[in-house]
Amino acid sequence: MKRSQAEEQIVRFKRAAIGLLFALASIGVAHADRGQDAYDRGDYKAALDYWRPLATQGDATAQLKLGEMYEEGDGVEKDLTQALNWYRKAADQGSAEAQFNVGTMYDEGEGVATDDAQAVVWYRKAAEQGYRDAQYNLALMYDNGEGVAQDRAQAFVWYSKAAKQGDADAQFNVGVMYDNGDGVNQDKSEAVAWYRKSADQGNADAQYNLAIMYDEGDGVPRDDAQALAWYRKSADQGKIEAEYNLAVMYRDGEGVPKDGNQAVSWFRKAADQGDAEAQYNLGAMYADGDGIAEDDAEAVTWFRKAADQNDVEAEYNLGVMYRDGKGVAKDGLQAVNWFEKAAVQNYADAAYNLGVMYRDGDGVPADWAKSFEWFRKANAMGHDDNEPDDEERPQQQKAIRI
Repeated sequence: MKRSQAEEQIVRFKRAAIGLLFALASIGVAHADRGQDAYDRGDYKAALDYWRPLATQGDATAQLKLGEMYEEGDGVEKDLTQALNWYRKAADQGSAEAQFNVGTMYDEGEGVATDDAQAVVWYRKAAEQGYRDAQYNLALMYDNGEGVAQDRAQAFVWYSKAAKQGDADAQFNVGVMYDNGDGVNQDKSEAVAWYRKSADQGNADAQYNLAIMYDEGDGVPRDDAQALAWYRKSADQGKIEAEYNLAVMYRDGEGVPKDGNQAVSWFRKAADQGDAEAQYNLGAMYADGDGIAEDDAEAVTWFRKAADQNDVEAEYNLGVMYRDGKGVAKDGLQAVNWFEKAAVQNYADAAYNLGVMYRDGDGVPADWAKSFEWFRKANAMGHDDNEPDDEERPQQQKAIRI
């Protein structure tokens, strides 16, 4: 079983400090062009000398550029209040970029107290002019219920507008909403289409979700080779879940010949980023000598990392290693400790082993009452009363669609 739960990307666009120049009033074209040229070569004083008179005369683009200079501290002392002042002047004249910037400053509390309702007002003004980033942020506000009543249908409307202009994050979110039937009727084939648009632009989350769709035959015919290809694209960008699932496919020979070395390599990448299931599976591969030389000490190291994150399989196997003295000095008390951690998570084999250890006085004083209690719990958890084969270390294949 691989990771397959979708959730929305929550990433806000940040306004660009220096954005696109809009059409200028004819009287200021030459000055504005010279201002941009000066700015581009790093001569901020000259740029300021060109833009300030135009801004004072009411030129919206010069006001926008002056706001950007105050925001970034380019040629002037950084002053977010002044930045907002100049953005607002340009925004009041209809500059979509300035309206977006005003919205962002209210959204983030820069140069003004945070005010989500005002952020929505200004994002909407820019969004209605077709400003893509504003459409995306307005969608987020509806999605999260910030400054406006939560409305997933409206979020979908605005994500879609940004997505149709090629925004990769918006395309991903449209895909997620079609995938989950959130704000729109569920449509898996549409989800695939939008994931693909975003994935083709390099969005790692979309690449991962597209891989899941191929992996599960969800909205598209199942195709392990395509799943593998998209997992790899996402994994190559450091997406932990993709690294993990890619390792599973190499280990199990899905869409590619079995390759223990590759499985170990990809489990390690995810494990090094703190993924507990990957840490457990890497430990299991060291313990079994699968794709790498058998090394019980390394197995213990990785089981411990996963167990410290409450991975039940790792807790159980760490208990086995301590009980049997594999890769670590034999320590019955530590074995009992780790078996108990797994048992309280309803791991039947761990409960059964505790029954055995209390029965035999292994690591703890013999205690028939506790032994009976753990055997009873193991039975209630579904244990078949046959002592578990501790050489069999089941490897988890949990995963999450984002």
